[in-house]
Amino acid sequence: MKESIQTIPITNLLLAFIPVLVVIAIVWKWRIGHKNSLYAVFRMLLQLMLVGYLLTFIFNEDSSWVVLSVLTVMLLSASWIALRTINIPRKELYLKCFGAISLGGGLILILITQGVLRLDPWYLPSYTIPLAGMIFANAMNSISLAGERLQAELDRGELYSKAKIVALQAALIPITNSLFAVGLVSLPGMMTGQILSGVSPFIAARYQIMVMCMMFGSAGISSVLFLIFTKNNFDKSIGELSTS
Repeated sequence: MKESIQTIPITNLLLAFIPVLVVIAIVWKWRIGHKNSLYAVFRMLLQLMLVGYLLTFIFNEDSSWVVLSVLTVMLLSASWIALRTINIPRKELYLKCFGAISLGGGLILILITQGVLRLDPWYLPSYTIPLAGMIFANAMNSISLAGERLQAELDRGELYSKAKIVALQAALIPITNSLFAVGLVSLPGMMTGQILSGVSPFIAARYQIMVMCMMFGSAGISSVLFLIFTKNNFDKSIGELSTS
């Protein structure tokens, strides 16, 4: 396990787009929105190239203030995107969503980076930023699922006490499925990347266990906090619908 991960030449990378073009051709033939697929692929290319340059700058800069600024942008963006599936105006829920992700995700990030990994320096960008991205994105998706399901249950006339339980169950489905499937159905990204780079599978497994724990924790804690923080907002929304 001493070999380092190989660099992919651009000409070889182009081969990976063959199945992409096949799918886009099918989508075009079936007239189900090939422009959207093309736009999505273009966005993926642009965003990954830009983030590659940005992370290179951040890693070379090695500044705690730069890292904290990046984490703040991540939190602000995740809090906004998480509310996309909820009908209540975002401005009413934004600060509460931000608080839920900041507490649920932020505390877990501190635990992992300072307790489990004990990074030196504490803000080590090559670890802190990728881990924060996984934690905040996971919390974002879970809150989005929880909020959408909570609203659906309340619209059906369920009491909040029961609706919040169903909402939390829905929010935890993706990460729970991942816990069941890891090692049997899939080798997750971090573990695969480390194995490809030459790390022992035993060491890679430890890192993946850490990742699965932090993702399950961030999903559950952030969702619970969001459901608690926004109870009055959802009750108010349902009350307005019932009187209209």
